[in-house]
Amino acid sequence: MHFDGGARDDDVDGLRETSAQLLLGRLVRGSPAEAMRFAFDDDAHAYAARRRCIEARDDVGIADAVIFRIDRVASAVESGAQRLVKRADIAGDPLKDALEKHLRMGKSGMAETPQGRVFLTVHVPPPRLVVTGAVHISQALAPMAKLVGYDVTIVDPRTAFASHERFPDVRVIADWPDAALPPLSIDRYTAFVALTHDPKIDDPALTHALARDCFYIGALGSRKTHARRIERLKAQGIAEAELARIHSPIGLAIGAVSPAEIAVAIIGEITARLRLPAGTAS
Repeated sequence: MHFDGGARDDDVDGLRETSAQLLLGRLVRGSPAEAMRFAFDDDAHAYAARRRCIEARDDVGIADAVIFRIDRVASAVESGAQRLVKRADIAGDPLKDALEKHLRMGKSGMAETPQGRVFLTVHVPPPRLVVTGAVHISQALAPMAKLVGYDVTIVDPRTAFASHERFPDVRVIADWPDAALPPLSIDRYTAFVALTHDPKIDDPALTHALARDCFYIGALGSRKTHARRIERLKAQGIAEAELARIHSPIGLAIGAVSPAEIAVAIIGEITARLRLPAGTAS
């Protein structure tokens, strides 16, 4: 199946709109197997459509249906049988351990299981990093994050800091978090980092990130600074269990001092949270 409706490969807007509609329509009207076959048979166009959905986020429902609900396909090697495993169903699946491992790594591959040898096709978007604070640490963190595969966005209302000259090749939004973050549709594939030391910027951003199930949330500051932050967020009605998800002081404890060293500690902690089994990341 190919995209029609006038969308060309180099027609970004047309491809984004037409592809998203076709993918969603196939998923809703056809069986999950039909949707899966389409997504993989026309891989180049399907990948482009999925990326446009992520980048545009014009319709969260479309992005969720195309990307997040088709997480992986399990194929039995001997029999050739295939089945679709949704993320929400992994906990009760016989292949739970293998599925969770491959999902954490974000890679497809062969797995030996008690049920036999299977090939797991993992189908998830690249992780994203959203940072509030166009500061020196961010200038070191952004290229590191891009190098290891993150889509990076910097948010800071201070236009003197939030500039493309300071952050080349990175998406920069010079606006307040209340306006900048909702259109990004951050989600469980997003790491969020607050670096401004300014409660007017970081607090509403952290509140938004906590409500969006980010896989990692970190905030710059000493233990005393973080304790004051927690009290402010508690006063807004955020539960202690949710606030406990914030990593602060941010980053791995490696004795980091300079902005670049702190950035290394942050990307290390984010990577551990993304790739290690739950409960083992420090």
